Amino acid sequence: MSDAVLHGATLPARLPRVDYNEAVVRKFMIAAMFWAVVAFCVGCYLAAEMSWPAFNLGYEFTNFGRLRPVHTSAAIFAFGGSMLFGTAMYVVQRTCRARLFGGSALADFIFWGYQFFIVMAALSYVMGFSKSREYAEPEWHLDLWLTLIWVLFAVVFIGTLIKRAEPHIYVANWFYLAFILTVAVLHLGNNLTVPVSFWGAKSYALFSGTQDAMIQWWYGHNAVGFFLTAGFLGMMYYFIPKAANRPVYSYRLSIFHFWSLIFLYIWAGPHHLEYTALPDWTQTLGMAFSIMLWMPSWGGMINGLMTLSGAWDKLRTDPGLRFSVTAVGFYGMSTFEGPVMSIRPVNALSHYTDWGIGHVHSGSLGWVAFISFGALYYLIPVLWGRERMYSVKLISWHYWIATLGIVFYITSMWVAGIMEGLMWRAYDSQGFLQYSFIESIAAVHPFLVIRLVGGLCFLTGALLMAFNMIMTIIGPRPALNAMPQAAFVAGE
Repeated sequence: MSDAVLHGATLPARLPRVDYNEAVVRKFMIAAMFWAVVAFCVGCYLAAEMSWPAFNLGYEFTNFGRLRPVHTSAAIFAFGGSMLFGTAMYVVQRTCRARLFGGSALADFIFWGYQFFIVMAALSYVMGFSKSREYAEPEWHLDLWLTLIWVLFAVVFIGTLIKRAEPHIYVANWFYLAFILTVAVLHLGNNLTVPVSFWGAKSYALFSGTQDAMIQWWYGHNAVGFFLTAGFLGMMYYFIPKAANRPVYSYRLSIFHFWSLIFLYIWAGPHHLEYTALPDWTQTLGMAFSIMLWMPSWGGMINGLMTLSGAWDKLRTDPGLRFSVTAVGFYGMSTFEGPVMSIRPVNALSHYTDWGIGHVHSGSLGWVAFISFGALYYLIPVLWGRERMYSVKLISWHYWIATLGIVFYITSMWVAGIMEGLMWRAYDSQGFLQYSFIESIAAVHPFLVIRLVGGLCFLTGALLMAFNMIMTIIGPRPALNAMPQAAFVAGE
């Protein structure tokens, strides 16, 4: 199926071929796979630290406080960000039938500039130079560098849309555009700081106290909403129809999904600050908008799953598509669980417990990582001119091992979180707390070990994928006359 008929339109059998810039996309895909393995390795090490503190080793740069933002940033911004940059550049070219705006030099500068930012941010975390916030961020000079890279990325993406040969802007591009523009606003708003000196890394935030907490969670939740949701929904709306060879189930539903999601998501951040100094009306506003998010979120899930109508048999033969479809299921589950956890009585039990960790990882592993794996398994043969991945059996092994890892991870954290919440609020007959904090830690220790097992399973699957990717890239390329004719339809 050609890119221009994803939404059900019809085109001539053959269109002029466009000289797409695929080199930068290949770089981003390799970087994404590398950072995925790094992020999962650090995550497993931190899970071991949480289970057995002796893994700290006594060094300041191996303690949890410094490595936790390394893991978070490597997973979200390095792995997820590289996937979003690369797939956005791939999708906008194919659906617009236009080469990337700005030429290869600008695209390569964006790639290397973003990778430089990731490396420097990781080093700043390990050395102890970062803002003391929930979403730890590097200091002001790296913030300015990221702003430059992001603006250039926006210029390339929007410039490609403007010079498009296809009159229709496909819905995946709307989601990518919302991700690019909103994350830019979030980054600028959350990082308004005053440097101590031009030569030093230290700076002070313009806000403090409750106002700063509100700004942080306006940023934090909408980073989830637009970086980890909107951007990857753009991925879903392109790669599931392509892999299934079916048009999007309902283009009208996709437009409703887009506009309702971006309007509602921006108001939901205060649900992270319930039972705090934040005004009650603001907490209630965040909870109300979180509950309303059920409608657009599940509309998108239904649209993704129903796109496979008439093509469900492909799940037996295309294990890469299994990742994408399972990801949509996790998207639906996570976007149900999140609003439930925002309801104040539920939040009183769940907040600050491992239930929140389980919720975050059901979304990050089940939704973000799985939809990325599905996109990678589709893109690798296309970008490197191979007929298929090196080993389809390894893709199946990756799928089942990673799925088992997610089940271990999230179920252990659900049980541990509910246990913690109940123990922290238990009182004896005289009105005193029944359990000390350390008793709750001892009680959940077995579940922390199970979490580590789940993380190791997920890491094992990623290593299988990295091997499969390397073998596909270095493998023989089929002769031109042996390649499928469909690869040249609609400019491909």
